[in-house]
Amino acid sequence: MSERIKLLFLCTGNSCRSQMAEGWTRHLKGDLIQPYSAGIETHGLNPHAVRVMQEAGVDISGHSSKLLSELHDVPFDYVITVCGHAHETCPMFPGKARVLHVAFQDPPALAKALSDPEEQLNCYRRVRDEIKQFVLTLPEMLDQIK
Repeated sequence: MSERIKLLFLCTGNSCRSQMAEGWTRHLKGDLIQPYSAGIETHGLNPHAVRVMQEAGVDISGHSSKLLSELHDVPFDYVITVCGHAHETCPMFPGKARVLHVAFQDPPALAKALSDPEEQLNCYRRVRDEIKQFVLTLPEMLDQIK
């Protein structure tokens, strides 16, 4: 078997979207992909993200919010930015890493305007499910990156 693809999900704070993407990838594609997540900043692991992932059978409670600099020694094959700010400020990656941007809405920002806690969680659930659908396309869709 060939070596697993090293894939980084990069977000602004590494608290929600990139954490969910890492969790889904480990859960669904761990035999093919070695996923990582990091942020331009660290905002701590979002407890709502942990909760909705647990509802879907994926435990990310052991994850931690990491800075990109903490992974400087990992030779990534692909870097996927999952938010606009990370995409705009994404640093250059040495070596062969290819960068792709796949935007997902920010659950905390979506939930902020809502007062009902269940409606707020539904924002997280929707983005969680969108990220899952994207992860299901991996690694095949990575071949489309030029």
